[in-house]
Amino acid sequence: MNYTETLEYLYGKLPMFTRVGASAFKKDLHNTIAMCENLGNPQDQFKSIHVGGTNGKGSTSHMLAAILQQAGYKTGLYTSPHLKDFRERIRINGQMVSEDFVTDFVATQKDLIESISPSFFEVTVAMAFSYFAREKVDIAVIEVGLGGRLDSTNIITPELSVVTNISLDHTNILGNTLKEIATEKAGIIKTGIPIVIGESQAETNQVFIEKATSTESELIFADQSLSISSSARTADYLEVSVTDDSGSFIENLKLDLKGSYQLKNILTVIESVSILRKRGYQIPDEAIRSGLQDVSRLTGLQGRWQKLGTQPLVICDTGHNIAGIAEVVQNIRSTSYQQLHIVIGMVKDKDISGVLQILPKEAQYYFCQPDLERALSAEELAATAAQYQLKGQTFPTVTTAIAAAKANASTADLIFIGGSTFVVAEAL
Repeated sequence: MNYTETLEYLYGKLPMFTRVGASAFKKDLHNTIAMCENLGNPQDQFKSIHVGGTNGKGSTSHMLAAILQQAGYKTGLYTSPHLKDFRERIRINGQMVSEDFVTDFVATQKDLIESISPSFFEVTVAMAFSYFAREKVDIAVIEVGLGGRLDSTNIITPELSVVTNISLDHTNILGNTLKEIATEKAGIIKTGIPIVIGESQAETNQVFIEKATSTESELIFADQSLSISSSARTADYLEVSVTDDSGSFIENLKLDLKGSYQLKNILTVIESVSILRKRGYQIPDEAIRSGLQDVSRLTGLQGRWQKLGTQPLVICDTGHNIAGIAEVVQNIRSTSYQQLHIVIGMVKDKDISGVLQILPKEAQYYFCQPDLERALSAEELAATAAQYQLKGQTFPTVTTAIAAAKANASTADLIFIGGSTFVVAEAL
């Protein structure tokens, strides 16, 4: 198979969560272990950082990777899902894995794939680990796909585990309460390995405390040891100063990821860097500054409060659950515009009503349907939105909805595109 045929094989034959939802989630690590054993256990051949959480784990993973790159480490980065190109999932120092490696990997593993029927995600995790081992990375930042305890990535023994935050998402798989979800996320905590929790919460703190105690792991709540002393958003950067209990810790950081929610993620990142330094990693302040200032270019990150156009201002963001959309709304409120246009599509297994009821009622809406089986129809989305006084038109595709928004908007307006990672992917 050539590269295109290889991707068609992966997408078509293997259960894929982004396409079919919960039925693609394998609730054990058996297939991943089997694949990696067949590959000589590549996950044991490089150092790693494991990053989980409900929101912010993608941004946090990319920021840590950018900082480590700037500190001189050959840095692997595994994330999901991809937005435009499958190879976005597997990078070294920002460069995507080659098409040849993807094709060769599937060709050599096809007999095993056929015999054990892994999910799409299980195959891509094994592929990433194999690539990082072959290329001898100094360290790899590994983002959890879903949950933690039973996620395919959870066969690594990292240098550091990170959980950004806990909110309600994937409740049909992870549980209906914050405590249940936290228990699944805490499953990435390993014996003797330090764990950084980005955001402390009364409902979930004890879950992490008990788990860390049982594994004898150092536990740090980033928002209890660090704080934001000042922040401001300019045209190009989110400017931030971070302090610890003793006073100034690191001042005047410039983040090219400008969403207000990065104020939470940055505490997680800085605390994680502090732990890595204690474990012997040489990460100067200048690597932190230069890494954070250039995350998008260094790592290829897209879709986080990303500007797609001016006059009118066009912004997209991958926030897709209640907590994520709440942050999006905060960003919208802090942006100057004359009229607000929102292009939105969602998938069926999200809290549709919970998201819609917090969106701005004064906006003009363009309801659309991303191109995947899990997508909620534009008509059904519009009908539910009407219950919350959100008014607009329906469109059969993301492309036609964006075109209509641009046609209706004046140069002083704001067009926001989001509601689902897959809407943003098509917008990009």
